[in-house]
Amino acid sequence: MAALRSSQWYSGDDRNAYIHRAWMRRGVPGSAFIGRPQIAIANTASDLTPCNAHLTEVAQSVKNGIYEAGGIPLELPVVSLGETQVRPTAMLWRNMAAMATEEMLRANPIDGVVLLGGCDKTIPSLLMAAASADLPAVVVPGGPMLTGTFRGVPLGCGTDVWRLSEEVRAGTLSQEAFVKSESAMIRSKGHCNTMGTASTMALVAEALGTIVPGLAGTPAPDSRLLEAAHDTGRLAVDLVAADRRPSNLLTRGSFHNAIVALAAIGGSTNAVVHLLAIAGRAGIELTLDDIDRVGSHVPLLVDLQPAGRFLMEDFHRAGGLLAVLREVRDLLDPDAPTITGRPLVDYLDDAPIWDPEVIRTRKEPLIAEAGIAVLRGSLAPDGALIKPAAASPHLLQHRGRALVFDSIEDFHARVDDPDLDVDADSIMVLRGCGPKGYPGMPEVANMPLPRKLLEQGVRDMVRICDGRMSGTAYGTVVLHVAPEAAAGGPLALVRTGDIISLDVAGRRLDLEVPATELAERRIDAATAAGFADPKRGWERLYVDHVTQADTGADLDFLIGSSGSAVSRESH
Repeated sequence: MAALRSSQWYSGDDRNAYIHRAWMRRGVPGSAFIGRPQIAIANTASDLTPCNAHLTEVAQSVKNGIYEAGGIPLELPVVSLGETQVRPTAMLWRNMAAMATEEMLRANPIDGVVLLGGCDKTIPSLLMAAASADLPAVVVPGGPMLTGTFRGVPLGCGTDVWRLSEEVRAGTLSQEAFVKSESAMIRSKGHCNTMGTASTMALVAEALGTIVPGLAGTPAPDSRLLEAAHDTGRLAVDLVAADRRPSNLLTRGSFHNAIVALAAIGGSTNAVVHLLAIAGRAGIELTLDDIDRVGSHVPLLVDLQPAGRFLMEDFHRAGGLLAVLREVRDLLDPDAPTITGRPLVDYLDDAPIWDPEVIRTRKEPLIAEAGIAVLRGSLAPDGALIKPAAASPHLLQHRGRALVFDSIEDFHARVDDPDLDVDADSIMVLRGCGPKGYPGMPEVANMPLPRKLLEQGVRDMVRICDGRMSGTAYGTVVLHVAPEAAAGGPLALVRTGDIISLDVAGRRLDLEVPATELAERRIDAATAAGFADPKRGWERLYVDHVTQADTGADLDFLIGSSGSAVSRESH
C-alpha cells in the first residue's frame, strides 16, 4: 500500500508532527498514527434533521467496523439539512453543505470517508463533496421509517399530507381528524417511507455504485442496517488500500444505471437535479437529454406511493432495488463498477422478487414507459420536467388558459378567493421559484388546488413552475422550468389568459403567444418584486453564482474537483 495521506501530518519527529499527534492522543495508543488508515465518518445527524437523528447510532457501528479492520475511525459532524424544517428551502444550502464537507475532508488528516446521510439533500451533498475531494468514499444511508397507520390505513409520509390536507380544504375531512393523523404518520426513526427524494437518492446512490449493493432501502430501525454499517466500516479501510476513489468509481455507465433505476422505481424528480450536480463534480458530461433518452422508455416496476400503493417497508420486504434491477438487467451498463470493486450486474443473479404486487415483473409493469420526461418548447427553451407516473393520464396532453401567480405569497393570497377566474381546464403558473428567484428552488410546484374546484370534485390540474416539488408529491406538475423567470426565462412574460399547450408524448411545452408579441413584453413590477434580492451572506453568493436547474443548480465555481492534495503546513 502506498504511503497514507494522513502520514503527511503524523510521520516524522519535528514539532509539527508532534503537534498533530499530541493533540489527537487523548488515550489513543501511539500505534494509531503509524500505518493505520484514518477514516472519517461524515455524519449528518442532527436533532433538527429528524430523519437523520439516529445516524449517531449508525456511526458507532461504522466505527466498530473500521477499528476491526485496522483503521482509526474519526467522527466528523457536517452540515445537516432537514427538509421539513429549514426555510426558505433545504436546497438553498445543498451546495454549501457540499462545499463545507469537501473542504473539511481535504483539510484534515483523512485517508478515506464513510458518508452518513438520509434526508433529501444530505446524500446528494455528501456525494458532491466526495467527488470533489476525491478521497475513497462509501455511503451508508439512514433508511426509511416503518409504516404508520391511521384508522387502519397505512400512511405515506408526505404523500398523505398532501392528500389529507386537500380533503380538509374540500370539506371531506375534519380538521380534528387531520391533526389526529399527525402523530400516527411518523412511526419510527428514519426518513420518509414513500418513494420520496430521501428513498430515491439512497436507491439511486446504490445504482451509482456508492453503496454496498443490497443495503439501500433497509428500514432505519432494522438491526440489519447496523450490521451493514459495521461491514461498510470494514470496507472503508479496504477502499484506502485499493485506492478506490470517486474518480475511478463514477463512470458514465454509473450514471446510466442510476437513470434506469430512477425510472424503474418511480423516483423523485429531484433526483435529476442532484444527478446533474454530482456528475458535474465528477467530470462526467450528463444532460437532460440523457435523462430522457435513457430513462423515458424504462418500465415502472415499483408500486409505491406517490405513483402507487405501497411503502418502503413493503419494498424492502419484496426484494428491494436489486430485485427491480434484475428485471431490467438488459438496460443496465454491465461494466459499471460498485464500491466493492465488482460490477453492479454481478449482484443481480440472486435477487428474486418476493412480492410481485409491490415489485412488478417486466412482463406486468405498473406503467410500460414511465421515466421522467423532459419537455422543451417556447415556455421552456432549456427544458422542464414532468413525472408521468405521478400525473393524471388525461392531462398529459392539454391546452388551457394560464392563471399566473407572481410569487408564493401571491398564490396563497388568491388561490381560495371564490371569485378567482379558474376552472378545471386552467393551467396554474407559479414563477419566481427557481434557484435565483426564491432563492434556492423550493418544493412549491405542486400547488394546492383552488378550494372552489376541490369542492366541485376536481383533484388535479396542470401546474407549471420554475421550482421543485417534493418527491412524495403527485399530480400533473411541470417543474424545473429553465431558464427560470428570475434568469430571464419566458416564464416571466406569461400573462393570465395566455394559452399554454402541454404535450408530454411530444415532449413539448409551449406558450401560444407570437414571438413578435413576446419580444415586446417586459417583466412587470409585480413579477420583479417577487424575485429574491439578498444583500449579504450565503444567499448573496448563491444568487450571484448558482446555475440553472438544467445543469444541476450547483455554484459555477464549485463544478469539478480539487482532489485530495495536502496543502501547506499550519504551524
